[in-house]
Amino acid sequence: MRSQLLADAGGNGGTNPFLYVLLALFLVMGIVQVVRPQLLWRLNRPLQKPFVKDYDATEPNARGYAMNRAVGVVFVIAVVWMFFVLIR
Repeated sequence: MRSQLLADAGGNGGTNPFLYVLLALFLVMGIVQVVRPQLLWRLNRPLQKPFVKDYDATEPNARGYAMNRAVGVVFVIAVVWMFFVLIR
């Protein structure tokens, strides 16, 4: 059953194409998080500037990246499920 938010997004019963674009961006970000989490960490470095003196000290170790990948897998599964819900 579609949620009321998804039903209202299309206006006349259809699905808003913006939702597909948004989910596609989420899917790309999730895949990057699974394949190369270091890239997301490097993109986050400028946001740490006001709070962190040493950027390299905040980089996750191997276990941190493994956890990041595990969360990424769960996120990709959720996005794929949302795609299937929209298609139905």
